[in-house]
Amino acid sequence: MTTTSAVRETEHEISVAAPAERVYALIADVEGWPEVFPPTVHAECVERDGDAEVIRLWATANGTAKTWTSRRRHDPERMSVSFRQERSQHPVGGMGGQWVVEPVSDSECRVRLLHDFFAASDDPADLEWISRAVDRNSESELRALRTSAEPTGSDRLITFDDTVSVDGSAKDVYDFLNEAQLWSERLPHVARVSLEEETPGLQILEMDTTTKDGRVHTTRSVRVCRPFTSIVYKQIVLPALMTLHTGRWLIEERDGGGVTVTSRHTVRINTARITEVLGEDADLATAQEFVRKALSGNSLATLGLAKAYAERDDGRRAAS
Repeated sequence: MTTTSAVRETEHEISVAAPAERVYALIADVEGWPEVFPPTVHAECVERDGDAEVIRLWATANGTAKTWTSRRRHDPERMSVSFRQERSQHPVGGMGGQWVVEPVSDSECRVRLLHDFFAASDDPADLEWISRAVDRNSESELRALRTSAEPTGSDRLITFDDTVSVDGSAKDVYDFLNEAQLWSERLPHVARVSLEEETPGLQILEMDTTTKDGRVHTTRSVRVCRPFTSIVYKQIVLPALMTLHTGRWLIEERDGGGVTVTSRHTVRINTARITEVLGEDADLATAQEFVRKALSGNSLATLGLAKAYAERDDGRRAAS
């Protein structure tokens, strides 16, 4: 049984060259967190009542994938958001804290991130594991918050979709996309694949993919899988040209039968490596188009094979 003496408190802070209102808005908008905070894979508001809300987060911690539910309360006047986990995941026994945005001037503010937490067991190693995760994630999140809030001169975020219609069932399409451990056998552009799934529906997927020019890229993603409607993912090991890549597979029932399947990508280009990867003449637009074509090409290949798999299985059942 954990006692109050085992509760640990931490505080991290950072200065941001941006108006406090802008920074507070990024903290308050939890559904935008995957594009702001590196550890956050997916975030949803489950319920909202005035300034109170229940959110569910999927994130990485010390290299592992975790999910939990928290209750948050917004205080726009103080520009603070308090939070308390309702359902923590081992080894965390309980955790809460607060974001506080303090204006320094019209164009600068200080952000403090406070945590209090205890372990689910009396093992000191568990408390140390949580402390390392809180330190690492807090520092990463504050740096990322500053990067997102401060003006950069160009918006490097792009989003694009690819969609196919499938005369088959949502389950068959979902199974094809969910069973990524089989992709090296099913997808010609996947040379190697490794899939971990300690928590049902929460996967860590590592792949070696081959481009048309023969280059091999290793990526590692965390995936949140929802039968039979969606798979949301975020790459935590990225190719050189990207600093952010989130995506989702969306499966939607069609009136009259069949499904529509969409692959959606959101990408931020790593401007510091454009010329290194694409040559001296390349610019941001060149890199965005290169990445869009590469990702769309792989997505359309996967969608085409998922379509063939679902329609073939549907046909087999109809003939049996």
